[in-house]
Amino acid sequence: MRSLRTNHDIIYGVTTKLTVWQQIRGLQSNFWFSNWMEANERLAFFGARAILPLYMVYSVAQGGMGLTYTQKGAIFSIWALVQCLVPMVSGGFTDQYGYKKSLCVAYSINILGYLAFAFAHGYWGALGASCLIGLGTAIFKPPVQGTIAKASTEDNSSIAWGIFYWMVNVGGFLAPLLAANLRGETNFKLVFLCAAGVTAFNFFPTLFFYQEPEKSPDAKPKTIGQTFLDTITTLKDKNFLIFLAIFSGFWFMFMQLWDLLPNFIDEWVVSRDVAPFFAAISKSNVLANGYVKPEILINIDSLAIIALMLPISWCTGKLHPMVALIGGMVVSVAAFVSAGATAAGWSVALAIFIFALGEMMCSPKFSEYIGLTAPPDKKALYMGYSNIPFAVGWGLGNLISGYLYENLGSKINFARQYLTETAGMGAEQARALPVEKVMETMAGVINGGKGGTVEEATHLLWQMHHPWLVWVILGAVGLAATGAMIVYYLRTKSHGISSAAAPQPSVAN
Repeated sequence: MRSLRTNHDIIYGVTTKLTVWQQIRGLQSNFWFSNWMEANERLAFFGARAILPLYMVYSVAQGGMGLTYTQKGAIFSIWALVQCLVPMVSGGFTDQYGYKKSLCVAYSINILGYLAFAFAHGYWGALGASCLIGLGTAIFKPPVQGTIAKASTEDNSSIAWGIFYWMVNVGGFLAPLLAANLRGETNFKLVFLCAAGVTAFNFFPTLFFYQEPEKSPDAKPKTIGQTFLDTITTLKDKNFLIFLAIFSGFWFMFMQLWDLLPNFIDEWVVSRDVAPFFAAISKSNVLANGYVKPEILINIDSLAIIALMLPISWCTGKLHPMVALIGGMVVSVAAFVSAGATAAGWSVALAIFIFALGEMMCSPKFSEYIGLTAPPDKKALYMGYSNIPFAVGWGLGNLISGYLYENLGSKINFARQYLTETAGMGAEQARALPVEKVMETMAGVINGGKGGTVEEATHLLWQMHHPWLVWVILGAVGLAATGAMIVYYLRTKSHGISSAAAPQPSVAN
């Protein structure tokens, strides 16, 4: 008699006895080429995303697009839907028609998107460029993640996904540093041009080194219609769908660290206390006013992951996957709320670092689970499903957070309100003030008309309007998702996350 090794065993009952070096040596060459391509793609993507929250809302006079926070949130929401829902279909086409073809199509679309952003004007220009980048990234993800799943086994999948996540953050770490140096104070367009160039370079490893993964011997040719139908009908697992739905609530909160926190830092955080440290690394990390550039503070997340991802991946590989996942969610929620609870630079920097620890615990485990449970001939398709929580959480998160921040967190809006309600300025006159002049104008009328500094005006608005409430509201959603995941784990731990992963009876040889 011999027992079949089920997905339940792989995820819940079996831990590898191989050393770390043995696990790494067992990874196929395509794994390393995929990591190379991923690092390049993230270098371009995060370089653009590091500056976009600022570029979109800065006035035209400041080198930006002059959009509102609500408009920015709407664009990011649509971007999220495109980038996260398309892989549910494109993953199936990648499995059927080829990984290399999908990668080359993705690069071409992304190049167009970055170039479009360099020359875009207004809401519709920004939306069009965002959708192009979202579409290209959506087509890129399934073949790369599918290759990672194919090039690893249940014995080394934990370290494989840890390395992959580490490489993602190598690109993610270098990108904001380069973007900060390229943009100077407000030369944002140069960043998009360089992102297009880095993306074009990815054709080199794809065409000359990367090998098309072998199809499963059981795979049969399918028509486009059959591929699409399989993509839609594969989502039959009730427990799996509930798992994805719960994680959607977590991503609702999670993604705002990159999409909204840069704006919060730009408006509220007094980062002169940590500026000497970052200036010692590079003077381009600090603005002319002595504050650290927001994208540099956010980059603490990627730096922490580069430094600690591999040892944390090794440690979480010894834990029950759901214990690591839930533990990471708890840490991330606490750190996320802390990042918006203060205007002190050192406190925000510390919160971002702790957030990274939680991210390292939970995010790779999410991808690892899906890679392990996917059928061999549908790895890319199932990795496409992992984008459902991103689509729901990231999309709704940006749509709602943009509105929240516009009304509960925007310093410029609060300053205009102060000028009309406290300083006696006419409403039309206050609205007509250029964005770059609003805080200077308010600073001139505070302290009973005696005037003061912009920092004093900012502190006054903080005390009056409590912008940290935005982070409490968003954090509450993440906390609710964490609680739901704990309940879900307790109810499903006897048979696994997926209802299809229930243990099977032994069979004879």
